[in-house]
Formats: sequence, structure tokens, C-alpha cells
Amino acid sequence: MELVRVLVVDDHAHAREAICSILSEDSLFEVIGTASNGMEALELTGHWMPDLILMDVQMPDMDGLEATRQIKLRFPYVIIVMVTVSDDVTYLFEALKQGAQGYLLKNLAPSTWLEYLRAIVSDDAPLSKELAYRILQEFPAPRTEDVPDNPLTTRELEILQWVSAGYTNREIADQLGISDQTVKNHLKNILQKLHLENRVQLTRYALESGLAGRKLRK
Repeated sequence: MELVRVLVVDDHAHAREAICSILSEDSLFEVIGTASNGMEALELTGHWMPDLILMDVQMPDMDGLEATRQIKLRFPYVIIVMVTVSDDVTYLFEALKQGAQGYLLKNLAPSTWLEYLRAIVSDDAPLSKELAYRILQEFPAPRTEDVPDNPLTTRELEILQWVSAGYTNREIADQLGISDQTVKNHLKNILQKLHLENRVQLTRYALESGLAGRKLRK
């Protein structure tokens, strides 16, 4: 995997140092800059063009949610992971609506951070089961049982449903009796067919089309 260039955004200097220290433990990540608020983050993103931004949620001048919205509008390629002390899924849901790809709690173990971030940059970090349920409440499925026409095969539809329910590639593979690589290949096909970029967009497609509310086959 290629080196991942990271911008760390947090209004507390100690927090920025701690995050940089965690990232220094994994040679995959290189911190190319830090910012103390959303305005700085927006400016530095245009200057440095990072691959990944770790974005604090609550900051002065411009908070992380607004900064995420503006950055994703201008630089849609960048991966943004929200960082906060709160485990309130409301923050995560709002962040996802603004374009973020993930969410980390500051009190998690460094090893968990690195494992999660590696999964994020390889697009194998699932939405949590709790978050998947919350999104279902916010985006209720259409009342009709008719699913709109789509180009997916029966197996691809199955995998789409498992992804939208918050399962990892490994868990999907175990449920369907196939290999992890087969799941990854199916996901690549699904994303290409639907002109989507990641699991978050895929989940929203499933919700909006009514597929996410359907019973999963185990």
C-alpha cells in the first residue's frame, strides 16, 4: 500500500501531538501538517493535498462538520475521519452527511486507531451496527416493496445488504461461504456499476432504494 499523507486537525496542541505520536508508530502514515481549526484545515488541504484528514469535531472559528462539508465540496477525493471524545452517534451521522468516511474516539487504544485507519484507507471499514440502525431511522425505506431497477446480480444485491447492515468483508464472507477476496471483487463491481466511491455512499444507496431494510439471508 502506498504511503498515506495525513493532515491532523485539532484545536488542542496536546491532542495534535498525541495523534501524531500514534501515527508515527505505523510507517504507512506520514503527517504532512497540522491545523488548529477548520479554516486552517481548509487552507492547508488546498496547499498540501493530503490523502487523509483526521478532523476534530468541536473547534472554534469553524467546527469539524462545516470544515468537512467545505473540504469535500472542493476536494472530494480526500478521506476524512472525524475525531472526538464523544460517543454520541449524532456527531457521526452528521459527519457522514457532510461527506466524512469514518469516526474515531480519542480514548481508543493506539492499536485500534491504526487498525481502523488502515481499514479506512483500504475501504474496508464498516459502519457500526448501531450507526446502520440509526441511518435506517433517519432514511426510512420506501413503503413500496418494489425495488427500483438496478444493474446488480442477485449475489451483488446480497452483499449490498450486508454492507448496509454494517458488516465487514470478513463477516460477509463467513455468512455467504465465500472468500474475503471474492467479497472485495464483488464490492468493486458494485461500486463501478452504481458509479459510487465507497461503503458510505453504498449504504445510502441501499437505504434510498429500500434494499437495506430487507431481511438478510444467513
